[in-house]
Amino acid sequence: MILQQFIEKYYSPRSIVLLILCIIAITGNPGTLSAKKPIRTIEGIVTSVTDGDTVQVKDADGTRVKIRLYGIDAPETEKKNRKTGRISKRGQPWGREAWKALEKKVLRKKVKVDVMDRDRYKRLVCIIWLDGRNINREMVSEGHAWAYKQYLKKSPYASEFIREEGQAREKKLGIWKEPNPQPPWEFRHRKGKGR
Repeated sequence: MILQQFIEKYYSPRSIVLLILCIIAITGNPGTLSAKKPIRTIEGIVTSVTDGDTVQVKDADGTRVKIRLYGIDAPETEKKNRKTGRISKRGQPWGREAWKALEKKVLRKKVKVDVMDRDRYKRLVCIIWLDGRNINREMVSEGHAWAYKQYLKKSPYASEFIREEGQAREKKLGIWKEPNPQPPWEFRHRKGKGR
């Protein structure tokens, strides 16, 4: 109530509109304010590929960072118990192929990584660039991963990734060779793992 009285006393409706327009002019188009932009950029060498959407990068300072590819979800790979060597979690069809495809693209190569977020597992969630190529997009366009729509909301990559997935489906590339592939998020949910 006090704030409202203050505004009514010292500011006219015209001055409030001008103030809002100035804020928009300074900060940019209000429609793009919520769009996901990189938090920072890292350059480094990919030292390992865990599966079709997770890598480890070593930066110039020698720091190793675990990275989850932003906006995509690849089929789950089989997981083994390190002590016993036994399979602890079964994987999905095309999980190994997606892992090997990503490994072939980026392992031991210098990449630029746009950090978009951090997930609940403390991994950086990133777009990986190799020689100007968006590796995340390539994984989707070649049928090695789904566009992870629930995490692409308000993303500048959403329409591109979704379009690439549709084209890969039409061409029956990778996972789309399967008659009815199960998305990884459903597979994890069914296994009680979630992500």
